[in-house]
Amino acid sequence: MTDSVKLAFNPEGTPASAQGFSAIGVHAGFRPDPDRLDMALVVADEPCAAAATFTTNVFCAAPVRVSREHLDEGAPGKPAYGCARAVVINSGIANAATGERGLETARATCDIVGEAVGCPASEVLVASTGVIGQHLRLEPFAAGVPAALAVMAAVPTAEERAAQGLTAARAIMTTDTRPKHGAVTFAGDGIGYPGATFTVGGMAKGAGMIMPNMATMIAVITTDAPVAAPDLSAALTAAVSKSFNKVTVDSDTSTNDTCFALASGAAAPEGPAFAPGTPAFAAFQAALDKLTTTLARAMAADGEGATRLITVTVRGAATADDADAAARTVANSPLVKTAVYGHDANWGRVAAALGRSGAQFGQEDVDIDILGLPVCRAGLVVDFDEDEALRRFEEPEVAIEVDLHAGEESTTMWTCDFSHEYVTINGDYRS
Repeated sequence: MTDSVKLAFNPEGTPASAQGFSAIGVHAGFRPDPDRLDMALVVADEPCAAAATFTTNVFCAAPVRVSREHLDEGAPGKPAYGCARAVVINSGIANAATGERGLETARATCDIVGEAVGCPASEVLVASTGVIGQHLRLEPFAAGVPAALAVMAAVPTAEERAAQGLTAARAIMTTDTRPKHGAVTFAGDGIGYPGATFTVGGMAKGAGMIMPNMATMIAVITTDAPVAAPDLSAALTAAVSKSFNKVTVDSDTSTNDTCFALASGAAAPEGPAFAPGTPAFAAFQAALDKLTTTLARAMAADGEGATRLITVTVRGAATADDADAAARTVANSPLVKTAVYGHDANWGRVAAALGRSGAQFGQEDVDIDILGLPVCRAGLVVDFDEDEALRRFEEPEVAIEVDLHAGEESTTMWTCDFSHEYVTINGDYRS
């Protein structure tokens, strides 16, 4: 990206922030509480480029399989892209482990949305989140989708559109305590699109059953930049690999993990598509990276029962895989996570996790810092001020930094602490 391109983040942004898209959340009836939003709908003005990444969990949900079909994914884990007009998401029931009946329901959902929007069912992408093993009723879609579209069609003001986008972000929540959304904008000046302003907006949900192996729990990202579907897929995969795939709350990969991206091109309807290797594409990738990283950090910070966001950075690894393994093992360690909850700078737990991670290094070379305090040097304890450590634990983010001194590779992962509340939430989830 050229130095002249500046990215601006809007924390109030949503998938409706990009030109050419509308988004809304409604109560359709998947949940018994009439005041709780439980269905989100994102609609493009016209069919547009679409891409996605999906869970690699073999026990994948019916909507994952159907959306894969609609985006012509040849096999799980392969690039998935094509054309889409709408995305529909329900919360409360995952439609996972539901057999052929679940697949029929997911396909019928696309039929309902396609008929209401005015597009083929193959241009509808579907996702579900909630309890596994329960069947999903079609009646809420049949009632909720037309109702949502009727509100969208009322030609809302800019403020009303923004408010509708926020309802979409709330409608996909399960155990989340707050919606996760935002938008990033950048100017086309200096990158071949003078006078244009491009936006990448999105929303995500996720607080538990989180260690993505593709993307996030559920996310929808839109952009009004002109990006062809194959290039959108490549950009999304690159962004996911360093954001959503670097989040873990409890080391469990969901059956429903899905991240959709849609590109309308509405901000530059007469211009050529952004081409990989150009300043314009680099600016788009940077904006996408910023948005996905922000959403990923928000998910880690909102982990079930969490009181602290934990950032684990590993430097000096021999390989990228070693860096990831070391950071992931520390981030997933229940002993590390409970130590943070207890405000205990117990670096021995970090060292033990590193040692079983499979990363190659010498223990006599390892340095560890917690909250900016050196606690281990060359594999040995360093005296530190325990009172100062306790004071620093009052911050909302706890940084754990490791240098393996075994190479040049590095990575960062985000997680959260484990509290008593995590057990309470997951022990009572289905009720």
